[in-house]
Amino acid sequence: MLRRNSILIFLCLIALFFNIEGFASEKKKKKIEPLPAVPVPENNPMTQEKIELGKKLFFDRRLSGDGTTSCASCHDPEKAFTDASEISLSYPTTRNFRNAPTLMNSAYAKHLFWDGRAKTLEEQAEFPIMSPFEMNQNLDFVEEEIRIVPEYREAFKRIFGQDVNIKLIAKAIAAFERTLISKNAPIDRYLKGDKNALSSEAKRGLEIFTGKGKCIDCHYGYYLSDQEFHALMVPENPKYANEDKFIVTRRYVAKINKYPDYMNIKEDLGRYFKTKKQKDYKAFKTPTLREVAKTAPYMHNGIFKSLDEVIDFFNKGGGEGNKVLKPLNLTEEEKKVLKTFLVEALSGEDLKIKPPDIP
Repeated sequence: MLRRNSILIFLCLIALFFNIEGFASEKKKKKIEPLPAVPVPENNPMTQEKIELGKKLFFDRRLSGDGTTSCASCHDPEKAFTDASEISLSYPTTRNFRNAPTLMNSAYAKHLFWDGRAKTLEEQAEFPIMSPFEMNQNLDFVEEEIRIVPEYREAFKRIFGQDVNIKLIAKAIAAFERTLISKNAPIDRYLKGDKNALSSEAKRGLEIFTGKGKCIDCHYGYYLSDQEFHALMVPENPKYANEDKFIVTRRYVAKINKYPDYMNIKEDLGRYFKTKKQKDYKAFKTPTLREVAKTAPYMHNGIFKSLDEVIDFFNKGGGEGNKVLKPLNLTEEEKKVLKTFLVEALSGEDLKIKPPDIP
């Protein structure tokens, strides 16, 4: 019996050791890191010619059903690759129901869209093209629209060794999107040793970010996101509560995701629509905080117009009923320096993208 108890104690100690090690490792991970080299998938290597083709397709309105909308309509280079709207721009006569996240630094994202339904930029590129409330284009039809253009057809032959198809269109667009990277952000210079890259106020804000403000719990690493999904119980945007087109889109999304009571849906259930898992009920992806000063309004429904509102939301402990956040009790001065850090440290140089000539 004594020997048996000794073995059990020994096994418990081993388990405790590994738990402590795992906890320490997890804590160690939670730091801000400079941007590394852009990850590039083996099946879609980057070339300048492919990037230029993707850029043309990104700005080409042929990708929409009526020829009025391009990827750049909702991801405008002049607006940090958002459309600066509470709810993203939509196909004429329809209404989107979520905010357009920035494409800046999306090369580092493990999940795309607020609900994470795409895992690669190549996969992501197809969704808006065929979405009835975004670009409303038939994928077979758009292949023919691009194929009929001699310059495009020749480019696809040169670059891919194949004729035009939707998968190659998506690969070209994804290659261009992987070039949309924050350059020379003060936080990166600071992390690499330039202690003058941040003002004294921004440094105090960094201390709040990593300490009392608990921002680092979900916004860490080089992408400044845990790349997970959380139900913060962000309130619904009351502006759209009774708008017919908004309601139609929300019902449509619930319906195609086989939500049984889609006719009576009154909230955006986020990732739950896709997974049907209770932990994902009203959960949305943690967005990157890089370029956050340039990407207002905030949250999946654009309900917060300013960083001040976002900070107040977190300071109060999030939305009613959430189990993720607790009140932070930040002082006005602490909120002020935290905002300074977010604005000053996380914005890179403006990325100048000139719209190309479309064939």
